[in-house]
Amino acid sequence: MVHQVAQHCIVTDILDYGCGKGELSKALGRRYRIAGFDPAIPEADTPPEPCEFVFCGDVLEHIEPECLEAVLDDLQRVVLKHGLFIVATRPAKKTLPDGRNAHLIIEPLEWWIPKLSRRFYLKSFQNFGNKAFMVLVGKK
Repeated sequence: MVHQVAQHCIVTDILDYGCGKGELSKALGRRYRIAGFDPAIPEADTPPEPCEFVFCGDVLEHIEPECLEAVLDDLQRVVLKHGLFIVATRPAKKTLPDGRNAHLIIEPLEWWIPKLSRRFYLKSFQNFGNKAFMVLVGKK
């Protein structure tokens, strides 16, 4: 999916924002220059440079609610042209050590739209029912 959207947007560089173990880079690294950022991974925790295409998949729902605005502001900073965000809208199967659900923010698409539209042009959505949604955004 990321490859199809990146191809459509005609980009060569991708920032994987919240890269985790680097699965996107493993899958697409031959086709694109992929930089990874994840504050929880010591080798990827340096604040990233802006990039023409930013992928942020299965990340935003894991953010501490009081930090969400700062993370969205940072995404706005790093998206030079296009962003592809995938957000789960249901509880995770995993829990954190303190007993909370791993998805710290469980809100429907309608809750996210104002937060995203303040920072980005919302180009297209795909809603996966009450499970998740995908949004393609542009720099505002």
